[in-house]
Amino acid sequence: MRPIDTGVLLLQCPDRKGVIAAVTTFVYEHGGNIVHADEHQDPDLSLYFLRLEWDLAEFTITTNDFATTFAPIAKAFDMMWRVARSSYRPKVAIFVSKAGHCLADLLFRHQIGELKCEIPLVISNHADLRKLTEFYGIPYHEIPIPSGAREEAEQTALDLLASERIDLVVLARYMQVLSDRFVDAYPNRMINVHHSFLPAFIGARPYHRSYERGVKLIGATSHYVTRVLDEGPIIEQDIVRITHRDSLPDVVRKGGDAERAVLTRAVRWHIENKIMVLGNKTVVFA
Repeated sequence: MRPIDTGVLLLQCPDRKGVIAAVTTFVYEHGGNIVHADEHQDPDLSLYFLRLEWDLAEFTITTNDFATTFAPIAKAFDMMWRVARSSYRPKVAIFVSKAGHCLADLLFRHQIGELKCEIPLVISNHADLRKLTEFYGIPYHEIPIPSGAREEAEQTALDLLASERIDLVVLARYMQVLSDRFVDAYPNRMINVHHSFLPAFIGARPYHRSYERGVKLIGATSHYVTRVLDEGPIIEQDIVRITHRDSLPDVVRKGGDAERAVLTRAVRWHIENKIMVLGNKTVVFA
């Protein structure tokens, strides 16, 4: 069966009576047939979250007119909201360095249709992953970062992203710290994978530090990138048990499995409009 084209509304507002009734009535009165509805109430903050999805086949409001038509309801309930179409395939750029396990998983899942997006380019500060990327027919841009030339390299990358109208940046083990200017260009639209169960072992060489500490659980974290290193809103995490029998290479290998999983899930949830950000936390309608 051909997938239906749906509208997706994500909103948050003060928790009060009548929100879901107002929104669902709005969709119904304009010809929409609701196919999914996920809601969450945060009692500590007195906030209400909603992800509503409906069939657009008979919906009478165009994407361009939605904001104007929905504005009175949004104002009445003091909503923060956004709307999207499931048929839109966002453009995703992947940044990598030398480790290719996360990149390989993303490219394969994109090829078989699990990630409903376009990947116009991969950017790297090394040449190591060119063959892997080009095997999937995706252009590979090597942008070296000589000492003292980070600003020029970042500008080259930003120009490429702008030319391709990129919606989401994915740091798939890109081992560079990005400037505030770069991060600010993609607020809540840049996802990183960190090879640690944050907030433990923030920063460089977390597997080595975990191994030296003798921990029994290691993990991986996908999160949105902010100006503060490894402290952006967490999207997904996973853990792997290790024992005294595991060598450092064993720890790295097992951790890599978790990295692939949490990054791919985070990217999929983002492009399917299932994530809402609240300060330094997320609500994920997975």
